[in-house]
Amino acid sequence: MAAAKDYYDILGVSKNATQEEIKKAFRKQARKHHPDAGGSEERFKEINEAYEVLSDPEKRKQYDQFGQYFGGNVPPGAGASAGGAGAWPGGFTYTHVGDVGDLGDLFGDLFSGFGASTGRARTATARRGADLQYDVTLSFDEALRGISTKVDVRRDETCSTCHGTGARPGTGRTTCPTCKGSGHVTQGQGLFAFSRPCPRCGGEGTIVEQPCSTCKGRGTVTRVKPVTVNIPAGVTDGSKLRFKGKGEPGAAGGPPGDLYVVTHVKPHPYFTRDGADVVIELPVTIAEAALGTEVTVPTPAGERVKLKIPAGTQDGKVLRIPKKGAPRLKGKGAGDLKVRVRVRVPTKLTARQRELLEEFARVYTEDVRSHIR
Repeated sequence: MAAAKDYYDILGVSKNATQEEIKKAFRKQARKHHPDAGGSEERFKEINEAYEVLSDPEKRKQYDQFGQYFGGNVPPGAGASAGGAGAWPGGFTYTHVGDVGDLGDLFGDLFSGFGASTGRARTATARRGADLQYDVTLSFDEALRGISTKVDVRRDETCSTCHGTGARPGTGRTTCPTCKGSGHVTQGQGLFAFSRPCPRCGGEGTIVEQPCSTCKGRGTVTRVKPVTVNIPAGVTDGSKLRFKGKGEPGAAGGPPGDLYVVTHVKPHPYFTRDGADVVIELPVTIAEAALGTEVTVPTPAGERVKLKIPAGTQDGKVLRIPKKGAPRLKGKGAGDLKVRVRVRVPTKLTARQRELLEEFARVYTEDVRSHIR
């Protein structure tokens, strides 16, 4: 006789657990360890063995009294238990009485999502089409104003010859003789029968005996089709745009997938993007930065606007021209044109320029490095 098993420990309940607590624990353990969910078959058998005994009051009474359930093979003086006896692996005997029917219903509830066979013929399941993704390259100006362009999309479409059946015209799909249309086959028997996708039909429940010559039985053909997409004004480099329903067609009446377009924006000679703001670096002379001036600045829209540079402007100072940036993708209006001032230090000086700068150095008394001493 194999060593007695602790059924309460297997289900994770106390010895005074109620029937509802036992059933709840069984559901949790069975779902976790079912082989169709990637669990161990041996562990799953133990869980069923424990539930078979603890869910039946008579079996549980015998188990609590003797430390294991003997079925029809009760030790002398232990009394007999009703029902026909069977044998568990390892010599453990059991009797199919009590709520085995309820256990079957329980499996139906628990593992319908794992493809457990119910004996009913399988019907095709509607499936959403796959999403597709393509890249589109834009100039800086195209990204600002938005464009309508075509994308050559390569996707599978329903075969026009067989209308998606995969079968030669005049014929059709037939019920798979291996699984009888259920889409799966059963291994094992009784309480420990596990379903697997049918190896012949791949779980479809039907097969094609005379394939369509156009699609070779696939039901779909691959085509390259230009799809018009509208790129909104203001997209940035790396923007991912979704075009609903322009992806792969669905199967068995399912909805199509979506088309995603990723934008790549070519660099501009002097503009860069900071979200909806556009940035330009503006060179100024030492004199212009020190004395202040007024300059003309180009905008992304092709305008030229005047900008005042205040006296004493430092290198790196950012001045804003409101609403002269890029259109905002979300919401109304536009960003700003950000002008970053860059003070240019001359690298070559005439004799007169050097003379003037030397004179300036003599009369300039501020210690610009006092803060780092």
